[in-house]
Parts: sequence; C-alpha cells; structure tokens
Amino acid sequence: MALRLEDKKAIVAGVNETAVSALSLVIADARGCSVSQMTELRKQARAANVDVRVVRNTLAKLALKGTDFECAETAFKGPSLLAFSMEDPGAAARIFKDFAKDHKNFEVKALAVSGQLMGADQLDVLAKLPTREQALSMLMSVMQAPVTKLVRTMNEVPGKLVRTLAAVRDQKEAA
Repeated sequence: MALRLEDKKAIVAGVNETAVSALSLVIADARGCSVSQMTELRKQARAANVDVRVVRNTLAKLALKGTDFECAETAFKGPSLLAFSMEDPGAAARIFKDFAKDHKNFEVKALAVSGQLMGADQLDVLAKLPTREQALSMLMSVMQAPVTKLVRTMNEVPGKLVRTLAAVRDQKEAA
C-alpha cells in the first residue's frame, strides 16, 4: 500500500524525534521471523525501554539526517528493523543478541553509537555494557575501597597493641 506524502512526513518526524533522544541504534534483518516471534521481540523491547520500528530505508535515511546515527546510512540495504535504546545504550543489543540465539533467521546488520557505525561483530561489546544500576554499583565499590582500607589499617594499630600486650602477659605468666 502506497503511503501519502503526509504519512511519510509523519514517519520521518517520528523516527527523527526518537533518534535525537536515543543512546544507541541496532539495525537488524528480521526476514523469516513470524508475527508471533516479532510480537515477542517487541514485548521484550518495550519492557527495556527500547523503541523498535520497521521503516522504509529511504525514510529511515531521511529521518536520521542530522542525528548521531546518520553514519548508519550505509547499513540500510534490504529490510531493516530499527531498535533505539532510550535509557541504556546496551539494551537493544542485549535484546537482539538473545533473540538471535533462538531465531536463526534473525540477523543483526549494524550498530551505531555516538556517531560511530560498528559491524554486527561488535554486538557483544555493546551488549556487555553495564546498565545504569550496575555502573553505579561498580562506581560505589571503587569509591568505597580506599575508605575501607583506611579503616582496616587504622583498626590494625590498636589490634596489634592488644596482641603484643597479650603476648607479654603470657610470657610473664609462663616465667
């Protein structure tokens, strides 16, 4: 079914609005996946705040002009499924990686993060990025380590004194 010009403009504006606020983009080819499989993928994506869209390549190229994902223009060959990660840069990559394990027809074509286009082989790198909560907990543990070490060191001085006094007492009692 042919789209009217107004519909095309609305699609381009919607994708552009999403792309401006997104952190990463994953492009995949979903040929051969059933409707129920795609529904399952979209459900997982909604839960992770990932915006999944199927857009014509020409409209996608127009929509991504002027955004960080303009570099992905060369990846638009054949059917394209776009996944924009809105909160966590690795969310779309994790979802697509897990989905591709179970569905052999699903193929990731490219990734784009911060104006850099990466191949599908870099999917693991993006998928292994920690979530915000994981990154904060790692930061807190790094910040807490020096304080903990200082407290242990300061606690060791009176402990050593007590052990020395106990050893002297035991030595006097034995003599």
